[in-house]
Amino acid sequence: MPLVDINDEDKNGFMMAVHKLDRKLGLDLILHTPGGDIAATESIVDYLRNMFGKNMRAIVPQIAMSAGTMVACSCKSILMARHANLGPIDPHLNGVPAYGVIAEFKRAVREIKKNPAVLPVWQPIIAQYKPTLLGRCENAIRWSNTFVRGQLRTVMFEGESTARQKASTIVRKLTDYRGNRTHSRHIHYDECRKMGLRVSLIEDDQDLQDLVLTVHHCFMHSLTNTLSFKMIENHLGNAFVKQQKPAGQQASP
Repeated sequence: MPLVDINDEDKNGFMMAVHKLDRKLGLDLILHTPGGDIAATESIVDYLRNMFGKNMRAIVPQIAMSAGTMVACSCKSILMARHANLGPIDPHLNGVPAYGVIAEFKRAVREIKKNPAVLPVWQPIIAQYKPTLLGRCENAIRWSNTFVRGQLRTVMFEGESTARQKASTIVRKLTDYRGNRTHSRHIHYDECRKMGLRVSLIEDDQDLQDLVLTVHHCFMHSLTNTLSFKMIENHLGNAFVKQQKPAGQQASP
């Protein structure tokens, strides 16, 4: 369901959740998301940055994929469960991987140069490319890479002499289309730590683990057993909830 993804409407939920909070205390952001639109993600991060500065910690009890990983990388640190995961951040255009399009096009050019006889094989494939597709793919890659690299350098590794190098290494790992094999690949704690992300385990604090997983399981129960498909809520109980409606009617808050 596309509406599950991070989108511009979610900012209304964050505005509601942030309202009247003591912003000097910073923000613990519990994330469970399949990802979503990069423009909306960038805008939401900008909003949260204006509210809490750089004093934000991401908590991942299970899954923060794609744009969810981008949000996590925009925080000072990431707290995740042993079974939890982040995901690759390579951009997709209408479900098509941008890196895949460019890699396929370069392969076609190489093979045709080497053996012009394969041109008829590649023609129907390349013919499906719409005008500006390659340029849009390149722009999407540049946009996502620049955004995450900048967040890592100026927030997670702020003040470190090797911040730029660390940020570049992490982005390279998170966008490794060939190495990750699929956009849905799950990247767990040990690999996140190995690539250089500032992560720690929820299991290191049993009391915190119980609290975080209790909250997570309550939300998962609600999402599974009600018509709800998206929730943004603060610790005061103020909630922005999107629910399905019977067939033929549009979802509404």
